[in-house]
Amino acid sequence: MAREMTCKEAAKRWKISERRIAVLCKEGRIPGAHKSGKSWMIPSVTKKPADARHRGGSAVLPLPIGISDFKDAVSHYYYVDKTAMIRDFLDERPKVSLFTRPRRFGKTLTMDMLRVFFEKSEEDTSIYFQNLKIWDCGEHYRSFQGQYPVIFLTFKDVKFRTWTEAKDNIAHILAMEFGRHRELADSPMCLEYERAYYGRITSGTATDVEMTLALSVLSLMLHKHYGREPVIIIDEYDTPIQQGYMQGYYDDAILFMRNLFSGGFKDNPHLSFGFLTGILRVAKESIFSGLNNIKINSILDDRYSEYFGFTAEEVRQMAAYYQASEKYGELCEWYDGYHFGNTDIFNPWSVVSYFNNGCCPQAFWMSTGSNDIIGELLEDADADTLEQLHALMSGGQILTRVDTSVIYPQLHQNGASIYSFLLVAGYLKAEKTEQQFGGDYMCEVSLPNKEITFVYSKEILGHMQKIVPQSSASAIQAALYMNKTEALENALNKFLIQTISYNDASSESFYHGLILGICAMFDNRYLVSSNRESGEGRFDIQLMPKDKKMPGILMELKAGKELEEKQLGRLAEQALDQIEERVYETEMRRQGISEILKYGVAFSGKQVQIRRKADNHAG
Repeated sequence: MAREMTCKEAAKRWKISERRIAVLCKEGRIPGAHKSGKSWMIPSVTKKPADARHRGGSAVLPLPIGISDFKDAVSHYYYVDKTAMIRDFLDERPKVSLFTRPRRFGKTLTMDMLRVFFEKSEEDTSIYFQNLKIWDCGEHYRSFQGQYPVIFLTFKDVKFRTWTEAKDNIAHILAMEFGRHRELADSPMCLEYERAYYGRITSGTATDVEMTLALSVLSLMLHKHYGREPVIIIDEYDTPIQQGYMQGYYDDAILFMRNLFSGGFKDNPHLSFGFLTGILRVAKESIFSGLNNIKINSILDDRYSEYFGFTAEEVRQMAAYYQASEKYGELCEWYDGYHFGNTDIFNPWSVVSYFNNGCCPQAFWMSTGSNDIIGELLEDADADTLEQLHALMSGGQILTRVDTSVIYPQLHQNGASIYSFLLVAGYLKAEKTEQQFGGDYMCEVSLPNKEITFVYSKEILGHMQKIVPQSSASAIQAALYMNKTEALENALNKFLIQTISYNDASSESFYHGLILGICAMFDNRYLVSSNRESGEGRFDIQLMPKDKKMPGILMELKAGKELEEKQLGRLAEQALDQIEERVYETEMRRQGISEILKYGVAFSGKQVQIRRKADNHAG
């Protein structure tokens, strides 16, 4: 016989009054409810009745905007059931599991779900799982529910400008977690010096060294008090590390966090098992030095791939629930496109925000955190990097080596590191993945969706505006489109005089990167490429129009030192002749572009001359 619950049990579970539940039973709003004597009995798998919010005449649950408390989520909001993750974990049961996922992909809510499931509590927390997937998995899995003391720390908000401020915040986080286990303050199972240590942590008087021992000592005390090793859960473990890198206290953050985590996870006899989440693996930093019992679950791994973010079926169900099934295609364009392992994943924050915004798409994810990492990419961008960015923003793909354990100091060292970070941080998706013998991957990467394309456009535009005034970019763009050579020369001359030094203006590659940078500020009507084969050679810059009615643009760039005006003019003519002689327009003709604008551009210091020709093969 299926288990049933009383109105009192249901009231405790659903956080509404017994009287209200009796009324709902009487009104027939609780399926399966029936009278047993004078009391109502309710099937234990019954979901909480919908609240008073209405859309289209039917009651619906509120959207879980910013909800990271599991009990709150399942009791009062639309909850996408991820509890089958518990089954998968218990089948594998590694000692320590690290899950790396982008920000706002449900890491904190999922970790709190694990806490509520495993944690021994005076409250009967099984009621939060009895109508979810894990409860249907069988008695073996249910037997783990509510059996462990749990240590839960989240570092998601440790975002400060100085290490002193960050460390003070970490001390507060530790004090709050110790205080949550107030039974240890006078536990007879613990020694006097352990209880004294407990008091220094909760009062905020512990030294830096004592704070790094927090996980080690707290797990020891919990083991003694309960007679069972605790579960340790660390959410967003690398936020202080990332912030340290951006603000200049990286080494301090690494040293502290390494010692803290080593005490909790490295050869700790007082640990049942542990979970960590973050964006980066950062194993190469020795933050998990000597920890050989950790199981890494990155975005490239199949295991657990469906438990962070929404799957296509989950989004379809949510769209149907909120009477917006016809919006599924738009949801895919804007927020789908991530590939975690072999699972197609939607950005959960943006999907929920989309429904909350009346199904009007925006770049919701962009406002949830810093996109400074794209600025890091642009700081060191050369012509090749800018071309790759254009390829990505135009819907193209690039092939790159991916190291899922990339570390922050490597970001300036090579292109592969920056693209590795962009992938694991959610700014790229892996189209095709091939693992190498050394453990790294070769991946074809692209932008996931419209939302991320918008993020790139905004960040690139913002960065380029520091170098190229918007007025200059607009003047250069207008002159190119309208085929006005004199106006283009004037705009480029004005820009060069205002922005660069003679030391900068030294090589053709410098000007090449500069022009590609300006193209980054253009709208998305053109596909920009550089140094590609076409005809009988390799053009410098090509702007292929997406609309074949618009003109294509070819540019060949030349540079010389201390050239006189006539010499500069002849160099520009040579550049234009090269476009003609090597038939660089071949690819555009093949694509059906009838009008092609050809520019030979010559630079010398802050001077520029341009020669141009317009070909029209219409009809």
